[in-house]
Amino acid sequence: MYLAVVALTMFLLPAVSIFLEHAANPGTALMLLAGRWFVFWGVGVRLALAGLRQVFQPAFTAKEIFHMTSEEALPLVRELGVANVASGVVGLLSIAFPSFVLPVAISAGIFYGVAGIRHLAERGRLRNETIAMVSDLFMAAILAVYVASCWTGR
Repeated sequence: MYLAVVALTMFLLPAVSIFLEHAANPGTALMLLAGRWFVFWGVGVRLALAGLRQVFQPAFTAKEIFHMTSEEALPLVRELGVANVASGVVGLLSIAFPSFVLPVAISAGIFYGVAGIRHLAERGRLRNETIAMVSDLFMAAILAVYVASCWTGR
């Protein structure tokens, strides 16, 4: 289930959304569409879902991603969940408020980049941590390219 949610929200649904909107509006710059749809799906939907799971089922993240077995970690995972829900909500709102896309891309790009690097440094990664690492680094790269294109005006 975890792999399906990650694949849908961070790869497939953004790509389909970009394709459909570009087909409907061929003059729209692909980079603008990439920013819009990766922020909506990869940040908004993905982090909102992850955050909700961390708030209501913190043991999954504690055990499967961070390899923590102690109950002491659960309040910290819940707080991470609240932060993820907050970021996710702003990502979701970026569809209604396009001016949100760039700031969300910057903050989420930093978050995903640091998380991906942290996962990369882990020895003996298990399947879910490898999925998190690959998807985090992918999103960090996509968001960095979008931010750079905004900065350079391309």
